[in-house]
Amino acid sequence: MAVLPGYRKAPKYVFASVLSVIFLLPFYIMVRNALMTRQQVGSPDWSWLPDPLSWVNFGGLFADTSVPMAHSLWNSFLVAIVTAPVGTLFGSMAGYALARINVPGRRFVFTYVLVTLMIPQSVTFVPTFVVVGSMGGVNTEWGIIAPNLFSAFTVILFRNFYLRFPVELEEAGRLDGLGYLGVYRRLVLPNSGSMIASLGALMFIESWNAFLWPLVIGQDPSSWTAQIALSTFLTAQSVNLPALFAGALVTIAPLVAMFLVAQRFIVRGIAASGLKE
Repeated sequence: MAVLPGYRKAPKYVFASVLSVIFLLPFYIMVRNALMTRQQVGSPDWSWLPDPLSWVNFGGLFADTSVPMAHSLWNSFLVAIVTAPVGTLFGSMAGYALARINVPGRRFVFTYVLVTLMIPQSVTFVPTFVVVGSMGGVNTEWGIIAPNLFSAFTVILFRNFYLRFPVELEEAGRLDGLGYLGVYRRLVLPNSGSMIASLGALMFIESWNAFLWPLVIGQDPSSWTAQIALSTFLTAQSVNLPALFAGALVTIAPLVAMFLVAQRFIVRGIAASGLKE
């Protein structure tokens, strides 16, 4: 008996559907709990939907004077919107230099950058805090931003991308009298759109989600990011689950929008970088 072509794909669709449900389950729990009261969230009786909907959790989230949620969201946005483009530009420049400028010690520098990926970030907190603190960066936005402007991961991906960049295009630029900087600025950078968009989106998400370094350097509520403000709803003394879930829902909204817009660039950029090898 012949098997219809559509039935061969049925197991794939079923498997993808199961994975989608598992992936979306935390988002459903987040929305559900954000619209419930404390009594409903802590109730032993399970309910699929809150009844009635408790929208006051979102109003109370921004009305709480002890937790500057609106200002914390602004701080997170400021940190991410500065770190993403500047860090991507620095990574692109360093990656191009390692891929194309043949200077003594280039391989050593690349090895050194690669080794830094093996060092846990927590190990560098103390020396970084000492340096940033001595420059007056404690409780400031630039103190949160500056140490994250260089990313070894970004440099390595850009280097792999530029190793596959058409040499003929660069040689044509040099025939027109352009140096390394001119070739990079006029030819290489404009043709790196997919990598810039993908790594810029990844750096934005990473900066937005950062917790440990903003917690260490931002000791005053005026310099808190959204992640630090969220942690205040979960302490040893009290747990405000509805506010925590409402805050989490508000906090991930920009990331979901960023991912939906940039997902194709992220896949295209990583594929172009040669990471799959």
